[in-house]
Amino acid sequence: MEDSMSSECLQKRLLCCLQVVRQYDWLINAYVLDYYVDNHWEKLPRCWRSHLENVQLEELSTLLNFNDSAEQQHANVWPLTLLALRRLLQELCLPRRQHKNTVELSKNRSALLNHPKLKHVFNKCVKPKKRHEIDVMGPICEYSQQRSPVDYVVDFGAGLGHLARVLGYGYGKQVCCLEMRTELNVQARCMDENFELFAEKHLPPMKRANLRRPEHVTLCLTSDMQPQQFLSIIAESLQRTDTNFQFGIIGLHPCGDLAVILMRMFINSPQARFLNFASCCYMKLSTAETQSNAQLHGYPLSRYMRQRAKLAHLSYEAREISCHAMEMYCDRLAKGDYEHLKVHAFRAATERILVKHWPDLKHCGLRNVKHVPGMQFEDYFYKAVQGLEAANLQRNELQTAVTQNDLRHWRRIVIFYTLRLMFAPLVESIILYDRALYLQENHCQVKIHAVFDPRLSPRNHITCAFKTS
Repeated sequence: MEDSMSSECLQKRLLCCLQVVRQYDWLINAYVLDYYVDNHWEKLPRCWRSHLENVQLEELSTLLNFNDSAEQQHANVWPLTLLALRRLLQELCLPRRQHKNTVELSKNRSALLNHPKLKHVFNKCVKPKKRHEIDVMGPICEYSQQRSPVDYVVDFGAGLGHLARVLGYGYGKQVCCLEMRTELNVQARCMDENFELFAEKHLPPMKRANLRRPEHVTLCLTSDMQPQQFLSIIAESLQRTDTNFQFGIIGLHPCGDLAVILMRMFINSPQARFLNFASCCYMKLSTAETQSNAQLHGYPLSRYMRQRAKLAHLSYEAREISCHAMEMYCDRLAKGDYEHLKVHAFRAATERILVKHWPDLKHCGLRNVKHVPGMQFEDYFYKAVQGLEAANLQRNELQTAVTQNDLRHWRRIVIFYTLRLMFAPLVESIILYDRALYLQENHCQVKIHAVFDPRLSPRNHITCAFKTS
């Protein structure tokens, strides 16, 4: 949604997306660990199997790179149905390439963030991924406040307050940080104090006057929290006796339902004027399977989608794969860096053995085993099942003809996983389109842009909304 899409267009787009998902439910919802148990390979269309069986694994990256033409990349003729599917996904999914306006907005970056004596303080304890996100989010929040002026900015799930410090000290915004973990708020306040000590040494009094220390509030937000209670907590933290103030809401990757909570607070609080947030952890969203109260579901949200609940259903498996780092996986395939993917074949072969001898251990949690070049299946197996009855299985039971055949076809699992991953942007797009439609149904203007580098920050879309009334 580079430009705000009409509700009618969103509805049509969602309907097309869901029809594709329903057609390929069997693939999207498949567990890779069940690959051998359920014979997933034979479920793929025959023309796909005959072609993919013979491709170089590097070529699979073509299926995941929606920015390029599959026909131009390789001389091999891909199955028409697979090419058509890939093209359809290109058309339906939100673009993942970093939006051009992000560069322009970044030019509005506060000069104080580049201060030779202070920039290292802003970046202290901030990992490169987070630093990249904050560098983008800061100018976006600045633009939002210019378009729709507010008294305060409320940061949901603020953590250690890295974004809030950039907004408060770098851009002069008054930020109220909401974080459920007390220890993080304690650390955040210490970091604020340390910054101010540095600022006192290196900034003149006139510039220090524009610095705004964030307020850190320990609060566990719940789906049933009422807006008036929320506003009272904000007012108290800001030492106000009234709730007659305007604010913007921001969230840098709020997890699961937290993103939905901030949307509801935005809609139901007249004082809230703008909303900027990037999502994550879609598999943790509450649905009809996990939440009996339909009014508190994290997905679906829009009236349009709720009226089509059966069609709109997205399984846990579908929502989980939508959170995978697609570009990084694509890059590794293109470079031929897929030896480590043999661990998926090891896990699937292990599952077949467990189900054969101990059916009750199906889908049980195993120990994580890092794959190293040259690792033998037997070494993997005994490390993975440590602590289970399976650890006593005789070694010859791991060397059967069935297991050896499974391990020889490890490349097929890479192919199968790649095909599943093709649908990750589609599932994420459905969730984000549903959110955009929900906000539009509640009188908001909405845009969704891919603003982060997807290789640094895979959940790279920001939803921006403004009240229209």
